[in-house]
Amino acid sequence: MKARNILFMGLTIILVWTACQNKAPKNTALPPTPVYVTQAKIADAVYYDQFQAAVVALNSVELRSEVSGFITGIFFKEGDVVPNGKALYEIDRRKYEAAYQQAEANLESANANLVKAQKDIDRYTMLLKNDAVARQTVDQAQAAYETGKAQVSVAKAGVASAKTDLSYAIITAPFTGRIGISQVKLGAQITPGTTLLNTISSEHPIGVDVVIDEQDIDRFYKLKKSSTDSTFKLQLSDGSNYNKPGKVLVIDRGVASGTGTIKVRIQFPNEDDVLKDGMNCVLNVLNSQSGKRVQVPYKAVLEQMGEFFVFVSQDTIAKQHKVKLGPRIGSDVVIMSGVNAGDKVITDGFQRLRDGGKITTGNTAQAPAKTAK
Repeated sequence: MKARNILFMGLTIILVWTACQNKAPKNTALPPTPVYVTQAKIADAVYYDQFQAAVVALNSVELRSEVSGFITGIFFKEGDVVPNGKALYEIDRRKYEAAYQQAEANLESANANLVKAQKDIDRYTMLLKNDAVARQTVDQAQAAYETGKAQVSVAKAGVASAKTDLSYAIITAPFTGRIGISQVKLGAQITPGTTLLNTISSEHPIGVDVVIDEQDIDRFYKLKKSSTDSTFKLQLSDGSNYNKPGKVLVIDRGVASGTGTIKVRIQFPNEDDVLKDGMNCVLNVLNSQSGKRVQVPYKAVLEQMGEFFVFVSQDTIAKQHKVKLGPRIGSDVVIMSGVNAGDKVITDGFQRLRDGGKITTGNTAQAPAKTAK
């Protein structure tokens, strides 16, 4: 029994000694991490700020009648461009023509009475010189003449009013523009100032309205004074670009107190009638910071808690730099601060790195391609 215990203790000592011999030293250093780097470069960075916008006609009018009656004529094709002054609708003219003729007749009668009153004054004045008529008769003739003059003025006003009503019976285009779908048909009865006949709007040039924060007001005032063909670009709702230059037409008179915003209208040429009143679009406004900027591959950027970092190679050490990002330019991203041109930015292999970690570097062109999943 005693011999067996001695044998067991000997085996235990041998096993412990073997384990101690195989245990690695505690202070063995980790190997450097292999990474791939590229130099931060300075390149053209042209980018735009986006604003939701709506296309608006610079001139748009709802056509309504000034007189009542029935529609007796429609002289246009819906959807066509109509020139300024073109007759569009006719309202039954007969009673207005009759009223005009009656007003002219009343004017002729008033003129005749005025001529008679003038002759009476001349005659009675002559007789008064010879004491052949009473002074009262001359005064009455003078009063009748003044009354006749007033009646002529009233008759002239009646002619003008009747002529105006007659002209309102023909509704014409107030300016050159595109007319919409008619809201009334032949024979429809019209109520003055109430019944909507149609809408006409100008197309070239055309406006684009955007709402901006009050902090951007000074920026748009500067753009109103000086802008280039590349300052404003328009993106349509289908994703296509409208390749015509715009310019600031007007900035609204004041800021909305509830929202702190203000409306700005940009004018665009529209010879080909691409832009339609009411369309939604995106207005791209050239950012004032566009120009020569430091850029790095976007894949080199690491996000942590809403902040962005890149690792920069300094010989065999990786240093973590906090950066402020600008817009993306293709596969690159603009670095507003945190990295300088020429810095060696780590693009691959940084996932396991810590600030100050040791690295071995290779050219970014030798970086292994990522396999598609």
